Amino acid sequence: MPGEVIDRPNPQPLPSHLPEEVLKLAVQLEKPKLDDGVNKALIDFRKASLYIAAAMIFLKDNVLLERDLTFDDVKPRLLGHWGTCPGLILVHSHMNYLIQKYDMDMIYVVGPGHGAPALLASLWLEGSLEKFYPQYSRDKKGLHNLITKFSVPGGFPSHINSETPGAIHEGGELGYALGVSFGAVMDNPDLIVTCVVGDGEAETGPTATAWHGYKFIDPKESGAVIPIVHVNGFKISERTIYGCMDDKELVSLFSGYGYQTRFVEDLDDIDADMGASMDWAIQEIRKIQKAARDGKPIRKPRWPVLILRTPKGWSGPKKVDGEFIEGSFHAHQVPLQKAKSDPNHLKDLQTWLKSYGPENLFKDGSPVESVLKIVPKEESKRTGQVKASYDPYTPLNVPDWQQFGVDKGSETSCMQACGSLLDKTAVDNPHSFRVFSPDELESNKLSAVLKHTGRNFQWDEFSWGQGGRVIEVLSEHLCQAFMQGYTMTGRTALFPSYESFLGIIHTMMVQYAKFNKINREVPWRGDLGSINYIETSTWTRQEHNGFSHQNPSFIGAVLNLKPTAARVYLPPDANCFLSTVGHCLRSKNYINLMVGSKQPSPVFFSVDEADAHCRAGASIMKNVSTDAGASPDVVLVGIGAEITFEVVAAAALLKELAPTLRVRVVNVTDLMVLDSEGKHPHALSHEDFNALFTEDKPVHFNYHGYAAELKGLLFGREQMGRVSVAAYMEEGTTTTPFDMMLCNKVSRYDVAEHAIRGAARSGNEEVKMELGTLVAELGHRVREIRKYILKEGKDPDDTYDLPDFEGLKNAKGSGQGGGQVMFEG
Repeated sequence: MPGEVIDRPNPQPLPSHLPEEVLKLAVQLEKPKLDDGVNKALIDFRKASLYIAAAMIFLKDNVLLERDLTFDDVKPRLLGHWGTCPGLILVHSHMNYLIQKYDMDMIYVVGPGHGAPALLASLWLEGSLEKFYPQYSRDKKGLHNLITKFSVPGGFPSHINSETPGAIHEGGELGYALGVSFGAVMDNPDLIVTCVVGDGEAETGPTATAWHGYKFIDPKESGAVIPIVHVNGFKISERTIYGCMDDKELVSLFSGYGYQTRFVEDLDDIDADMGASMDWAIQEIRKIQKAARDGKPIRKPRWPVLILRTPKGWSGPKKVDGEFIEGSFHAHQVPLQKAKSDPNHLKDLQTWLKSYGPENLFKDGSPVESVLKIVPKEESKRTGQVKASYDPYTPLNVPDWQQFGVDKGSETSCMQACGSLLDKTAVDNPHSFRVFSPDELESNKLSAVLKHTGRNFQWDEFSWGQGGRVIEVLSEHLCQAFMQGYTMTGRTALFPSYESFLGIIHTMMVQYAKFNKINREVPWRGDLGSINYIETSTWTRQEHNGFSHQNPSFIGAVLNLKPTAARVYLPPDANCFLSTVGHCLRSKNYINLMVGSKQPSPVFFSVDEADAHCRAGASIMKNVSTDAGASPDVVLVGIGAEITFEVVAAAALLKELAPTLRVRVVNVTDLMVLDSEGKHPHALSHEDFNALFTEDKPVHFNYHGYAAELKGLLFGREQMGRVSVAAYMEEGTTTTPFDMMLCNKVSRYDVAEHAIRGAARSGNEEVKMELGTLVAELGHRVREIRKYILKEGKDPDDTYDLPDFEGLKNAKGSGQGGGQVMFEG
């Protein structure tokens, strides 16, 4: 029992000390009386939907109350959320009316995602459930199936998900609905999204940031969002922040955000109030859009927002067992929790359900004509059947990446090469491709994408109204939400970010992956473009920012997803990175993570070699291996750009110190090929794995991420006792690039020591005889380098010279940088 006990239902906020004059900022409207037929249709639709929603939570039989309820009619487990349903149904009924009145395309995004009974009930009434699920036909049998199978095995869950027609947003985690809505209308000029934000959800950081979403919406090229803040005052067991803010405080807040605020709170004539308010919102949107599309845009337009104040659990039980239900947190989930066992609760349930008059709303289980009067006649306009919400995908016209390829043996930034490809992609796809980034394009060397486009920040006099394909905002949450909405409505996006901070949107990414998993299992939903992340500014080159910026954990977050979705790539050079980006932009239904270097680094593969290498996912780097990798004593594996360079440098070092040691160098660019056979679609067969890594020789992996991730992938492979893994160890500080490698034991000297010890174990007698001497020499060199770094504050000048291997030796000092220069910045 919570400490706070309310002494009255639906308590109003305490008055603020703001001056009364601020209320003039609120929009005042005439509330013309609705036509009697329309008014009745709205009320009947709403009553029918409310009845179904409440019945879904409780009943397993007798769904039309054709006899008195018994305990046997009540579900054994009462699951669902009633409190938000009345407000959601009110909004849905008026959406239907406006869609029919104005012949609009409108999608409904519901922030209070556990209000599934409200949405499912309304979708059943409009026929959208029947279209995709014949078992939910608009008759007695279909209604019985809907009500009795809700929130039980085999039925709809208690929250909105991919199975819900019209849904483009997973309701399991709060905070993202508004940002997703803004992403959905970008480049969708005729689409309007009505988005309900619960007052509990409004307390989240992602929602707080998302109120700025309109500042990135160009009304000339994009649609619009009608945000409706549903202030019913309570969360699960406490008052909400917005519920304790009076009208003066809320109108001041939203006016500062750039909105015109309209309060909808006339409970005595809610349909007139809601109808006039939503109609006003449509007219304001059309005014702003027309001005922009006529070439006379309004600078900093004030978009509409509605603040809907209704009691929590409105129309439900008023009081049960001496406690207020309607207008209190007790209405949040199941108002009559003992309906299965307490006669008084069962009686209250019957009284509640009968109050809607089901005998007047249904005839033989089908909704009567007055209930359906406001449902749009054209099926494709109904909220559950708008094509943009379930089968929207338009493939990108992806340029041939090879035209941006660079010379093998040069030194090129993966990101700079990638920027040119993205620039061409934006040019070739002016209305279906966007880049969302937390103000990091310049830092991450991706500024080439801005060569032919700009940023789409509408409140900035230097970027507004130019159709820019780039949105940079210092909120990873908002970038992710924009990308989700944009992708869910058929387009393709890219999200580049600092490696260490992508983890901020970990749970958002997981929620989207869950939505998309079910999306693939629902037969009537079409493909979607993949969600594409680029990680740059990696830990290997965050020695100047320090420990806080050293964090590759987002790799593990993606690895934990279902194999059908997870794709992780660590291309070793610019050509491989170009190939990977081109592939990911063309792909569908995946979560693609690409990890690369923004600093100039060696190009190990030619364009054709990179193409073949990326198709395979892993291959032998023959020109840096002994005799092209034949008959090795040990296999050294690099995974990650800077990490692979250390493996190549180790091979050169071993050539000098232990010329009889036979080395095979392998690079893995597609991390998923290492997974056990059968676990992932990309996983190498046992035969292919052994052909690449040998059947019995020691294998040392030098890996960019955390060792546990790689060990998890390799678990199940044969003879793993011969495998060692070096990876990021959570060691770092403000130091030099090479010292970062030393700190985490992934330097060339660490790799060389693993190779020497492995070769000794595998039977190379000459190496075994010199084992102590060779290991001591490596230790001596490390100590000397550390002395130099401590004294000079930099790495030795030749640290990153290209090793003297065939195909690379002529590139020393060439390309875009050489020696220490390649790692500046």
